[in-house]
Amino acid sequence: MWYYITKVFVSAVVIVVISEVAKRSSVFGAIMASVPLISVIAIIWLYQETGDVTKISILASNIFWLVLPSLALFITLPILLNMGLHFYLSLLIAVCVTVISYYFMLLALRSFGIDL
Repeated sequence: MWYYITKVFVSAVVIVVISEVAKRSSVFGAIMASVPLISVIAIIWLYQETGDVTKISILASNIFWLVLPSLALFITLPILLNMGLHFYLSLLIAVCVTVISYYFMLLALRSFGIDL
């Protein structure tokens, strides 16, 4: 039980630190957020729980392929905000565009014989 509490605590602290840094400097907040901290933490937790480097390798490969469609959020959101759309509406649309991008990426990968 303590292990799961530790996982939640560490993960939450990372998110809070990034958001606090971003309040003071959007550049440093962006640098911290762009480093794949969540991926690294997930890889560490997975290794701690399973010790299975094959699972780590598969996870890392899957993350690689799915980074590209995730970028749709960071392209769409500022465009919508600069167009004057409300923040939450912009975020919702950007998330929807990202989900659609994931879907098309998975289709494209499957057509090349890469099944995640």
